[in-house]
Amino acid sequence: MSAGAATLNPTHEWRPAVNPWIIALAVTLATFMEVLDTSIANVALPHIAGGLSAGQDESTWVLTSYLVSNAIVLPLSGWLSSIMGRKNFYMSCVALFTISSFFCGLAPNLATLILCRVMQGAGGGGLQPSEQAILADTFPPAKRGMAFAVYGIAVVTAPAIGPTLGGWITDNFTWRWIFFINIPVGILSILLTSRLIEDPPYMHRRKLRETHIDYIGLSFVALGLGTLQVVLDKGQRDDWFESNFILSFTIIAVLSLLFVIFWEWRSKDPIIDLHLFRERTFGISNLLMFMLGFALLGSTLLLPLFMQTLLGYTAEQSGLALMPGGFCIMLLLPLVGFLLSRYAPRWLLVFGLAVLSLSLFHMTTFDLQIDFRTTVLARVLQAVGMAFLFVPINTAAYAFLPRDKNNAASGLMNLARNIGGSVGISFVTTMLDRRTQVHLTDLSRNLGQGNPALQSMIQGAAGQMRLHGSSAAQATQQAYALIQNTVQRQATMLSYIDNFWLLGIAILLMIPTVFLMKKSKPGGGMAVH
Repeated sequence: MSAGAATLNPTHEWRPAVNPWIIALAVTLATFMEVLDTSIANVALPHIAGGLSAGQDESTWVLTSYLVSNAIVLPLSGWLSSIMGRKNFYMSCVALFTISSFFCGLAPNLATLILCRVMQGAGGGGLQPSEQAILADTFPPAKRGMAFAVYGIAVVTAPAIGPTLGGWITDNFTWRWIFFINIPVGILSILLTSRLIEDPPYMHRRKLRETHIDYIGLSFVALGLGTLQVVLDKGQRDDWFESNFILSFTIIAVLSLLFVIFWEWRSKDPIIDLHLFRERTFGISNLLMFMLGFALLGSTLLLPLFMQTLLGYTAEQSGLALMPGGFCIMLLLPLVGFLLSRYAPRWLLVFGLAVLSLSLFHMTTFDLQIDFRTTVLARVLQAVGMAFLFVPINTAAYAFLPRDKNNAASGLMNLARNIGGSVGISFVTTMLDRRTQVHLTDLSRNLGQGNPALQSMIQGAAGQMRLHGSSAAQATQQAYALIQNTVQRQATMLSYIDNFWLLGIAILLMIPTVFLMKKSKPGGGMAVH
């Protein structure tokens, strides 16, 4: 059935018995909890390692295990919903996430915690795609913008407040409470879902005994996405392809995913509907969502790291610097949802990409003397761009798809954002390390003994050290250490600037792709010709 015919189908007049906004708030509750959990554990890793008598490197599997299982379930959520029913699948995911959170908090050792995090990631992986599909079915196209704005508040702001909240809980209570706080939220979500949500009549639940399960496709999806996530999470720490472990997993990931594309494209009953990418607006929306995750999580990692390592901020101060940006997104998303009912998504996307790119280029003017206000305003400008991207991308993605494809589409959209975030984090951490070494080498060329400016700085610094009681030999050593530290800081600062340049250029290059999308009318529906 064509997309055009699908919109004329009388079943599309179905509307839920409950007020759609109550449904939107109910499903957003669990999604906020899940997205928050992807970042809240980051700052608690040293405490987890100490509490479970584990090494720092071993404790990072607490994060990796969650990301791996989460990535595997995301693209499978549409297929699982068609077998279990979307409401049952969603409630099962919330229940699994909540129960595994409880056992994470009780974990007596690292192995148990990692196993529970795998279960938690599997439960969390189905929440975001299910919520997006529920919102797309619950609201007519003209109101989807506002609905996705509510969803966007959860997805975009949760990663920003996660580290700050996690640090506060860990400092004032114990790391176990970063998992226990999920329990009341999960219970409330299950109760609301069971009362409020129903599957639309055009979602025909398939009987498992009559369903052909593509075990080959399922196995290679799990293998490909799982190994890819491990590579992205561990690559920089193990020096990428210098490690046989990373090299082997990269080869497995590439071969597995290539096989998945070949196999699923030809399959009569695929677990991942890759044919959705024939619709070019959906394909471009996935690319833009990938880049949004790339820029969002890449910059969200860079900014606190920059403030803490070079500006001397505490974790709490860096969190406070990011917080106004989160509030800005919360305030703007409803406005963006309203504007979508007046303007076509492509114009909001162009504006959002331009502002986001401008904000990243503005960050290239940072130096080691910037004040707190400058960092806050830079993040707020970036937040404006992000607010004008998330909702229009989601609205455009569903505009030309039949509604019975909403489940499969939402899984692929969320996978694109999550993989984009993982690639963004890996990219900026690798570039930060490599470009620091390059700039350190370049700056060191000016530190020869024949440089009169250098000698003058050393003599002046040594003189100051002698005034504070150091001997002549100690003063000279301290002066050289001071110069070395200054050069190291400058090299690191330049590498941050390089990262901001590259992120800004990558986002700027996305603007032409917006005009490859099909024209849609305000509200995200199809344009009438």
